[in-house]
Amino acid sequence: MRFEVWAPEAEQVVLECAGTTRALERDGDRAGWWTGEAAAEDGTRYGFSVDGGPVLPDPRSRRQPEGPDGLSAVVDHDRYAWRTPWAGRGVRDAVLYELHVGTYTREGTLDAATDRLGHLAELGITHVELMPLCPFPGQYGWGYDGVSLWAVHEPYGGPEALKRFVDAAHAHGLGVVLDVVHNHLGPSGNYLPAFGPYFTDTHQTPWGAAVNLDAPGSDEVRAYLTSSALAWLRDYRIDGLRLDAVHALVDTRACHFLEELSVAVDSLAAELDRPLSLIAESDLGDPRIVTPRARGGLGLQAQWNDDFHHALHTTLTGEAQGYYEDFARAPLAALAKTLTHGFFHDGTYSTFRGRAHGRPVDRARTPAYRFLAYAQTHDQIGNRAQGDRLSASLSPGLLACAAALTLTSPFTPMLFMGEEWGATTPWQFFTDHPDPELAEAVRRGRRREFAAHGWAAEDIPDPQDHGTRDRSCLDWSEPAAGHHARLLAWHRELIALRRARGDLTDPDLAAVRVVYDEAARWFAFRRGDLRIAVNFGREPVTVPLDGRHARVVAAWEPIEAPDADGVVRLPAESCVILATA
Repeated sequence: MRFEVWAPEAEQVVLECAGTTRALERDGDRAGWWTGEAAAEDGTRYGFSVDGGPVLPDPRSRRQPEGPDGLSAVVDHDRYAWRTPWAGRGVRDAVLYELHVGTYTREGTLDAATDRLGHLAELGITHVELMPLCPFPGQYGWGYDGVSLWAVHEPYGGPEALKRFVDAAHAHGLGVVLDVVHNHLGPSGNYLPAFGPYFTDTHQTPWGAAVNLDAPGSDEVRAYLTSSALAWLRDYRIDGLRLDAVHALVDTRACHFLEELSVAVDSLAAELDRPLSLIAESDLGDPRIVTPRARGGLGLQAQWNDDFHHALHTTLTGEAQGYYEDFARAPLAALAKTLTHGFFHDGTYSTFRGRAHGRPVDRARTPAYRFLAYAQTHDQIGNRAQGDRLSASLSPGLLACAAALTLTSPFTPMLFMGEEWGATTPWQFFTDHPDPELAEAVRRGRRREFAAHGWAAEDIPDPQDHGTRDRSCLDWSEPAAGHHARLLAWHRELIALRRARGDLTDPDLAAVRVVYDEAARWFAFRRGDLRIAVNFGREPVTVPLDGRHARVVAAWEPIEAPDADGVVRLPAESCVILATA
């Protein structure tokens, strides 16, 4: 088979394959590329040596059987016999579910997660969003320090296990979205600098030198990232990619990398004749990310909306530290603006940032489904000092209120694994670095980060302690018992209602009507013929609605239909959905 590698500054490149070596030749048609042939088949180990250096894994490795530091292995994707015909599933009218393979089950494998897909189908989920799967050091971790952007972490089961997972998900009618990280790699196991200018000191990021998207050599680096993205969509039949922290993709070129990637993915979708989606994580508050390219945007299908999360979180918890500061002054007003305008910060001043932030959403031409809404995510739980979920401090009633707002909002809703039953297990920050110096640096850094906020070192879970990962695994005995079972049934009811009532998937932000009382802590909004009313307070309230003769279609607590004057009486920490038609 043919082997190739990009190493533009090398004088010599040697291929080691199945215990034999041979010098590669320069590719006369592609500057900086080296090629050669060697006998190989699925599973054959190989690597490259640049200018007499150590044998390193292939930057485009499809498999790393011994982890990021080992030799690469050939993968023959045609060996897998796909069983499920699949026409694809776009993000319009979707309900996503963020899942971390290593803690979704105690086993922490893709095959074990596959066995739980029936739960998600019964819940009404349309897409499973898998957190990063690329190889990373050790057995357990979040996956955001991965390398080898074509490969699957071996402790999760490797390439074949991912194909079995996707195949089974499609058989359940579930699309699969994969979280990919293009803004940094490693640091452990990152050998890309030995091959070429994959990084540049022209820009700096929180992880050091930036991925080279605009300096000399960046054409091939951009192609490297784009080809990896297309490989997941093509070879593994993934339905979409979640792009991590796109605000850290520093690119000064006239055509931004995200636009280039969007063009490539749309072309592949046309070739495969099935929808493919790109979903950005961004803190820029910039709707141009999801604006079609024909209108001057980057052309992605959706983006996470942290403004919705922050407004809802401050309403539920009263927290006001850090980026919650801007939302905590009047949380219901912040929630109202987000539900009707997409972003809270749309060019307004942010005290947290010390400057104006964001840009207005063109509500007339930007459908609300392009923004993801969520009450909890891996970031918003795991980046807390102790990885505590909302369930650690909120009543089941308030958890039900959070679900009602998320699942009846005009946005595309997303749940974090276990949220649907109010899981009591935390989701903490954990790593498994074999390098003792890196392990200690991560441990000290974590403690130092939270010491600045008054936390004692002994109260911060040790990321390297395997018990930290173990505590973060879901407890699958919970969903069948007590208030957990009730919350699970509530989420199923809300998702089914969203699917059955077209008003809840109406993408018109301008059509959402909101009323609230900041002091009394009640909030209500209209979605077509539906009225959603929520009482966040600890006392019963009366909520004036604009619809008379409404009937109750879903309620957390028993609630009577509104009086003739359209007033509904809500118990403490409860919510109701009413229909006027």
